[in-house]
Amino acid sequence: MRDDIPELQNRIYNGDTKAFKELYDCYCAPLLQVALAIARHREMAEEIVADVFIAVWRHRKDLREITNLKWYLYAATRNIALNHLRKYAHHKTWHLDEASLPEYEINPEAQLISNEMMQHINVAINALPPQCRLIFKLVKEDGLKYREVADLLNISIKTVENQVGIALKKLASVRAFLLVSPPTINHQ
Repeated sequence: MRDDIPELQNRIYNGDTKAFKELYDCYCAPLLQVALAIARHREMAEEIVADVFIAVWRHRKDLREITNLKWYLYAATRNIALNHLRKYAHHKTWHLDEASLPEYEINPEAQLISNEMMQHINVAINALPPQCRLIFKLVKEDGLKYREVADLLNISIKTVENQVGIALKKLASVRAFLLVSPPTINHQ
Protein backbone atom coordinates (compact mmCIF):
# COMPACT_ATOMS: atom_id res chain seq x y z
CA MET A 1 0.00 0.00 0.00
CA ARG A 2 1.00 3.57 -0.56
CA ASP A 3 2.21 5.90 2.14
CA ASP A 4 1.18 9.11 0.34
CA ILE A 5 -2.58 8.70 0.81
CA PRO A 6 -2.99 12.07 2.59
CA GLU A 7 -1.36 13.77 -0.42
CA LEU A 8 -3.67 11.89 -2.82
CA GLN A 9 -6.61 12.80 -0.61
CA ASN A 10 -5.72 16.48 -0.82
CA ARG A 11 -5.22 16.32 -4.60
CA ILE A 12 -8.60 14.59 -5.04
CA TYR A 13 -10.20 17.25 -2.82
CA ASN A 14 -8.86 19.80 -5.33
CA GLY A 15 -10.38 17.87 -8.27
CA ASP A 16 -7.24 16.07 -9.52
CA THR A 17 -8.54 13.17 -11.64
CA LYS A 18 -5.05 11.64 -11.95
CA ALA A 19 -4.84 11.37 -8.15
CA PHE A 20 -8.31 9.80 -8.12
CA LYS A 21 -7.15 7.18 -10.65
CA GLU A 22 -4.07 6.48 -8.52
CA LEU A 23 -6.30 5.93 -5.47
CA TYR A 24 -8.56 3.66 -7.53
CA ASP A 25 -5.60 1.64 -8.83
CA CYS A 26 -4.24 1.25 -5.30
CA TYR A 27 -7.47 0.21 -3.57
CA CYS A 28 -9.71 -1.36 -6.21
CA ALA A 29 -8.42 -4.94 -5.80
CA PRO A 30 -8.41 -5.01 -1.97
CA LEU A 31 -11.86 -3.42 -1.78
CA LEU A 32 -13.13 -5.89 -4.36
CA GLN A 33 -12.01 -8.76 -2.12
CA VAL A 34 -13.96 -7.33 0.81
CA ALA A 35 -17.04 -6.68 -1.34
CA LEU A 36 -16.82 -10.18 -2.81
CA ALA A 37 -16.57 -11.73 0.64
CA ILE A 38 -19.75 -9.92 1.69
CA ALA A 39 -21.81 -9.93 -1.51
CA ARG A 40 -20.67 -13.31 -2.84
CA HIS A 41 -21.27 -12.33 -6.47
CA ARG A 42 -18.49 -10.86 -8.58
CA GLU A 43 -20.75 -8.55 -10.58
CA MET A 44 -22.33 -7.17 -7.42
CA ALA A 45 -18.91 -6.79 -5.78
CA GLU A 46 -17.64 -4.83 -8.79
CA GLU A 47 -20.74 -2.62 -8.65
CA ILE A 48 -20.17 -2.04 -4.93
CA VAL A 49 -16.56 -0.95 -5.45
CA ALA A 50 -17.61 1.30 -8.33
CA ASP A 51 -20.25 2.86 -6.05
CA VAL A 52 -17.59 3.47 -3.38
CA PHE A 53 -15.35 5.35 -5.79
CA ILE A 54 -18.27 7.26 -7.33
CA ALA A 55 -19.22 8.38 -3.82
CA VAL A 56 -15.64 9.43 -3.07
CA TRP A 57 -15.52 11.56 -6.22
CA ARG A 58 -18.97 13.05 -5.73
CA HIS A 59 -18.20 13.95 -2.12
CA ARG A 60 -14.55 14.90 -2.64
CA LYS A 61 -15.17 18.28 -0.97
CA ASP A 62 -15.84 16.34 2.26
CA LEU A 63 -12.44 14.59 2.11
CA ARG A 64 -10.85 17.13 4.44
CA GLU A 65 -13.12 15.80 7.20
CA ILE A 66 -11.79 12.23 6.81
CA THR A 67 -8.79 11.47 9.00
CA ASN A 68 -8.10 7.93 7.71
CA LEU A 69 -9.03 7.53 4.05
CA LYS A 70 -7.99 3.88 3.91
CA TRP A 71 -10.33 2.98 6.77
CA TYR A 72 -13.05 5.13 5.20
CA LEU A 73 -12.78 3.18 1.92
CA TYR A 74 -13.06 -0.19 3.69
CA ALA A 75 -15.96 0.97 5.85
CA ALA A 76 -17.75 2.46 2.83
CA THR A 77 -17.28 -0.82 0.96
CA ARG A 78 -18.76 -2.75 3.87
CA ASN A 79 -21.69 -0.37 4.23
CA ILE A 80 -22.51 -0.27 0.54
CA ALA A 81 -22.20 -4.06 0.33
CA LEU A 82 -24.60 -4.50 3.25
CA ASN A 83 -27.00 -2.02 1.62
CA HIS A 84 -26.86 -4.04 -1.59
CA LEU A 85 -27.59 -7.22 0.36
CA ARG A 86 -30.60 -5.59 2.01
CA LYS A 87 -31.78 -4.26 -1.33
CA TYR A 88 -31.51 -7.73 -2.87
CA ALA A 89 -32.65 -9.60 0.25
CA HIS A 90 -34.55 -12.13 -1.83
CA HIS A 91 -31.16 -13.50 -2.92
CA LYS A 92 -29.53 -16.00 -0.57
CA THR A 93 -26.93 -14.41 1.70
CA TRP A 94 -23.83 -16.31 2.75
CA HIS A 95 -21.75 -16.51 5.86
CA LEU A 96 -18.16 -15.34 5.43
CA ASP A 97 -16.91 -18.91 5.94
CA GLU A 98 -18.84 -19.89 2.80
CA ALA A 99 -17.42 -17.04 0.77
CA SER A 100 -15.54 -17.65 -2.42
CA LEU A 101 -12.56 -15.37 -2.17
CA PRO A 102 -10.05 -14.83 -4.96
CA GLU A 103 -6.69 -16.53 -4.64
CA TYR A 104 -4.36 -14.68 -2.31
CA GLU A 105 -1.13 -13.48 -3.83
CA ILE A 106 1.72 -11.69 -2.09
CA ASN A 107 2.88 -8.59 -3.91
CA PRO A 108 6.31 -9.59 -5.29
CA GLU A 109 7.61 -6.00 -5.28
CA ALA A 110 7.02 -5.80 -1.55
CA GLN A 111 8.80 -9.06 -0.85
CA LEU A 112 12.45 -9.99 -1.39
CA ILE A 113 12.02 -13.74 -1.56
CA SER A 114 12.34 -16.24 -4.34
CA ASN A 115 9.46 -17.15 -6.64
CA GLU A 116 9.47 -20.71 -5.34
CA MET A 117 9.20 -19.57 -1.73
CA MET A 118 6.39 -17.16 -2.70
CA GLN A 119 4.54 -20.06 -4.34
CA HIS A 120 4.78 -22.14 -1.13
CA ILE A 121 3.55 -19.22 0.97
CA ASN A 122 0.70 -18.42 -1.44
CA VAL A 123 -0.39 -22.08 -1.44
CA ALA A 124 -0.43 -22.07 2.38
CA ILE A 125 -2.41 -18.82 2.53
CA ASN A 126 -4.89 -20.03 -0.10
CA ALA A 127 -5.42 -23.20 1.93
CA LEU A 128 -6.70 -21.11 4.85
CA PRO A 129 -10.47 -20.96 5.40
CA PRO A 130 -12.01 -17.94 3.61
CA GLN A 131 -12.62 -15.85 6.74
CA CYS A 132 -9.13 -16.55 8.04
CA ARG A 133 -7.59 -15.65 4.66
CA LEU A 134 -9.54 -12.39 4.42
CA ILE A 135 -8.66 -11.35 7.98
CA PHE A 136 -4.98 -12.21 7.40
CA LYS A 137 -4.95 -10.12 4.21
CA LEU A 138 -6.67 -7.14 5.85
CA VAL A 139 -4.27 -7.16 8.81
CA LYS A 140 -0.96 -8.14 7.24
CA GLU A 141 -1.16 -6.79 3.71
CA ASP A 142 -3.60 -3.91 3.96
CA GLY A 143 -2.32 -2.83 7.37
CA LEU A 144 -5.66 -2.51 9.14
CA LYS A 145 -5.69 -2.70 12.93
CA TYR A 146 -7.45 -5.61 14.65
CA ARG A 147 -10.20 -3.25 15.86
CA GLU A 148 -10.74 -1.94 12.32
CA VAL A 149 -11.01 -5.47 10.90
CA ALA A 150 -13.38 -6.48 13.70
CA ASP A 151 -15.59 -3.45 13.01
CA LEU A 152 -15.40 -3.96 9.25
CA LEU A 153 -16.44 -7.63 9.39
CA ASN A 154 -18.75 -7.25 12.41
CA ILE A 155 -16.82 -9.79 14.48
CA SER A 156 -15.01 -9.59 17.80
CA ILE A 157 -11.40 -8.48 18.18
CA LYS A 158 -10.74 -11.87 19.77
CA THR A 159 -11.92 -13.58 16.58
CA VAL A 160 -9.53 -11.42 14.55
CA GLU A 161 -6.68 -12.30 16.93
CA ASN A 162 -7.51 -16.01 16.74
CA GLN A 163 -7.76 -16.02 12.94
CA VAL A 164 -4.46 -14.18 12.52
CA GLY A 165 -2.91 -16.64 14.99
CA ILE A 166 -4.20 -19.60 12.98
CA ALA A 167 -2.81 -18.11 9.76
CA LEU A 168 0.58 -17.40 11.34
CA LYS A 169 0.81 -20.95 12.74
CA LYS A 170 0.13 -22.41 9.29
CA LEU A 171 2.69 -20.08 7.73
CA ALA A 172 5.20 -20.96 10.45
CA SER A 173 4.89 -24.62 9.47
CA VAL A 174 5.57 -23.67 5.84
CA ARG A 175 8.56 -21.62 7.00
CA ALA A 176 9.86 -24.58 9.00
CA PHE A 177 9.47 -26.79 5.93
CA LEU A 178 11.33 -24.27 3.78
CA LEU A 179 14.18 -24.06 6.31
CA VAL A 180 14.57 -27.85 6.15
CA SER A 181 14.43 -27.90 2.35
CA PRO A 182 15.12 -24.36 1.15
CA PRO A 183 13.94 -23.38 -2.31
CA THR A 184 16.40 -22.55 -5.04
CA ILE A 185 17.06 -18.85 -5.35
CA ASN A 186 16.43 -17.35 -8.77
CA HIS A 187 19.10 -14.87 -9.80
CA GLN A 188 18.00 -12.49 -12.52
